Amino acid sequence: MPEIIFEDDDVLVANKPAGMSVHKDGRREEETLADWFVLHVPSAKEVGEPLVLTNGVVINRPGIVHRLDKETSGVIILAKNQEAFLFLKEQFKERETEKTYRAFLWGELKEPTGIITLPIGRSKTDFRRRSAERGAKEPLRDAITAWTRLKVGGGFTYVEVKPKTGRMHQIRVHFKALQYPLVSDSLYAPRRDKALGFERLALHALSLTLTLPSGELRTFEATLPADFIHAEKELEKPK
Repeated sequence: MPEIIFEDDDVLVANKPAGMSVHKDGRREEETLADWFVLHVPSAKEVGEPLVLTNGVVINRPGIVHRLDKETSGVIILAKNQEAFLFLKEQFKERETEKTYRAFLWGELKEPTGIITLPIGRSKTDFRRRSAERGAKEPLRDAITAWTRLKVGGGFTYVEVKPKTGRMHQIRVHFKALQYPLVSDSLYAPRRDKALGFERLALHALSLTLTLPSGELRTFEATLPADFIHAEKELEKPK
């Protein structure tokens, strides 16, 4: 179940567990973050904007302002009313929020910091994937990912990542393009084994900084899950 980090009359900030989808996709019947949110805040059932799939199916997304991949854990904010939804949506659209992630990568990055600016398009070979490599389908969208190396060893790198844009799968796609895919990423590194104890994608949304509808600038942080703490210790072991 999600952990509530913060709540007021306008928003709820949660720590989403890995393995929970943010909203329904029209294919699978499973409890989502949006379902859990409506149980907690029934008045928010009509808040937000629905998603219309290519087959015409309408997916309701109550309270959902931004999203995390199903296998990504961490901080996410939900709107309790339409005014709050529109207020927050504008901040994400104008890139006025700051998001910080932690991730484990295959390979040892040589530089201590870097910025990836490769544009992202759709993959020509798999409709589920995006690509920042040669041959990506247009339209290509600008994408910026800043990263800092935290630890390195044993053929892995632990990084802190600050995406400046919000493209689908951006962090995963950018590091794959550099040939440093995320650990246990079954979509972008399917030929690699699971590693460092991860049974899911090694990506965690650590913190989110934004202005609340109340006017207060806040930073919310989601504690590191157990698999991240385990992986940190694995990197510290002498090889």
